[in-house]
Amino acid sequence: MLKPGMFISDRYEIIDIVGSGGMADVYKAKDERLNRFVAIKVLKPEYSSDKSFVNKFRGEAQSAAGLSHPNIVNVYDVGDDGGLHYIVMELVEGITLKRFIERKGKLEVKEAVGIAIQIAQGMEAAHDNHIIHRDIKPQNIIISRDGKVKVTDFGIAKASNSNTVTSNAMGSVHYLSPEQARGGYSDEKSDIYSLGVTLYEMLSGKVPFAGDNTVSVAMLHIQGEAMPLRELDDNIPLSVDKIVQKCMQKRPERRYHSASELIVDLKRALSNPNGDFVQIPSFVANDSPTINISNDLGRIKSTAYYGDKYKNARPNKVVDDDDDDLDSTSSKMDKIFTALTITAILVLAAVIMFIVGRFILLKDDNTNPDNDPVPTLTPTPEPTLEPTPSPEPTPSIETYTFPSVIGHKLEDAERAIKAKNPKAHIIPQEEYSAEYEVGYVMRQYPLSGTDYPVDSEVILYVSIGAEPVTIPYVYGNTWEHAEQKLKEYGLVPEREDVFSSEIPSGSVVSTDPPKESIVKPGDTIMVYVSKGPEAVQTAVPSLVGKTVAQAEELLSEAGLIRGDINYEPSGTYSEGVITYQDNTAGELVDIGTKINITVSTGSETDVDPGAGGSGSGNYRYIGSVTIDVNPFYYVGDGEAEIILEMEQNGYGTEIYNEMASIVDFPLTVRNIEGESASIGLVTMYVDGIIFKDEQGNPYVWVVEFEAVEE
Repeated sequence: MLKPGMFISDRYEIIDIVGSGGMADVYKAKDERLNRFVAIKVLKPEYSSDKSFVNKFRGEAQSAAGLSHPNIVNVYDVGDDGGLHYIVMELVEGITLKRFIERKGKLEVKEAVGIAIQIAQGMEAAHDNHIIHRDIKPQNIIISRDGKVKVTDFGIAKASNSNTVTSNAMGSVHYLSPEQARGGYSDEKSDIYSLGVTLYEMLSGKVPFAGDNTVSVAMLHIQGEAMPLRELDDNIPLSVDKIVQKCMQKRPERRYHSASELIVDLKRALSNPNGDFVQIPSFVANDSPTINISNDLGRIKSTAYYGDKYKNARPNKVVDDDDDDLDSTSSKMDKIFTALTITAILVLAAVIMFIVGRFILLKDDNTNPDNDPVPTLTPTPEPTLEPTPSPEPTPSIETYTFPSVIGHKLEDAERAIKAKNPKAHIIPQEEYSAEYEVGYVMRQYPLSGTDYPVDSEVILYVSIGAEPVTIPYVYGNTWEHAEQKLKEYGLVPEREDVFSSEIPSGSVVSTDPPKESIVKPGDTIMVYVSKGPEAVQTAVPSLVGKTVAQAEELLSEAGLIRGDINYEPSGTYSEGVITYQDNTAGELVDIGTKINITVSTGSETDVDPGAGGSGSGNYRYIGSVTIDVNPFYYVGDGEAEIILEMEQNGYGTEIYNEMASIVDFPLTVRNIEGESASIGLVTMYVDGIIFKDEQGNPYVWVVEFEAVEE
């Protein structure tokens, strides 16, 4: 195991280990060349000498390296260093979906659907690049701290145009599609099945199929039926329940044909949760061939047995209890299985040839009813002048020319089709469209001008308007940033300035509709921008003749702040008493105004105690400080431990230590005792971290002390 401080390829410095799996360990590291933090997956030493493991490990990088999508963990680099094989990936600070489900028990419907949409978007990007993940499960989904969902671990992914028929290279059994459990052909629909199981677990808190061993679970995927979600919880909407059912159909052709179709229904379920719009095909089409070489149970048992045997041979392998992995890694077994497969195919081919041969022989026997092995010679008939009768014509399929109905209202389109074929079976399907109005046909099948059979189904794709979007989170952003972000979502922002004592001037206070609401592109979003606290005026209290401490108390009660202090000798006022204020008593000023004062140092013949003289008595040095920068604008809402530390004459003193929130600022600390009349410098710590400006310099506040005679 690598230790912190070690380097890989003289470039990546190991910071800490963040996780461990069956094949590899994952570390947090720093890329010294690009000065960024990354995650490095390192193949365990015991597998580095196994070529099948190394090839599978490299295959993960090759599968994911070409994918760049916000919902997929990016792969930056791949290599080996002295036999140490590694993959460098994007570092995502967060939690796996599996742990997230375990913490919450089960997720709210909107939360689960939102996560499923992001997973499906990552799958869509992979499928568009002809990559099938084949191991979609909560353990391979990461939720970052900012709520972004990312798909990771393309360890057993395959190109969809390559041979994806497998028997012993299967993903985690609880999320396995039936065709993978059989060792059959896996395609995009296999990932959709696994996502359906994942969504089932998010909504119910448990997997749909559980058993004592991997074989029983795999057989349940093939033969069993999951308990419908609405029977487990009647609060789950009809649309979401049917989406999960469609994803988990045993026959691939009855599932969603693509992740894009699934995303459309998931988004629609957010805006119309009780709608009955999910259509599960009742017909069966053979578009995903499954190779049945032997009985399902036999193959699964043999696969599981080999996997258990292999695990026992490697006692040091670390395996997640949740990852009931049926993967087998022995190249020898692969060869045996391949040989058995070829043998079975050859036997099957021989049987087919035998049946075809028998059929031909029987046909020949029927043409010779006397079964005479020796052909008899018959006289050649004399030619006649009568014409040879022509064969009966083959009945043709009745068709009609399909019209163009794109851009028509659904009712008008149906009338136009019925005019051509009164028996036409028209199936409308709803889709989002920003181009066509609601109720208008945006696509059609078949295309116009096609000679189409009269008894075939017609599909009309009807617009239900622009696809709903979620208002992005722009609270606290500047107006310019919020405006740009909302326009990127196709929304129309309008600004309205409001007073706010909590949000800095020029930043967004809120929106209407509120954040994360579902709206349509083109909708107007009212953005409320802070113009600072409302200017409220108050009367300046009389400070002349008061001590500094008394003045600060009066100013605080009036909502004012003590400003600068000037010291001057006075023959009228004793030392430490205020002789002048720069705003007249009774004058109306804005809340928060600073009032500067002048304090007497006594008559000119008195000795300044701050200068080291003896004076006429004992003195204390009292000061105060106001923290006028609110740290919660930068660290977020909630509470934090605030510590103020003052340095004076080379000594540090803690003058404040409390839990505080955004409403406690500006923060004023009074009656601070100092060592002398010299100033003190105050720094602030927020949850143990020193508070700095944008340039990285610590904020510093000055405390001025006055001498008070005891």
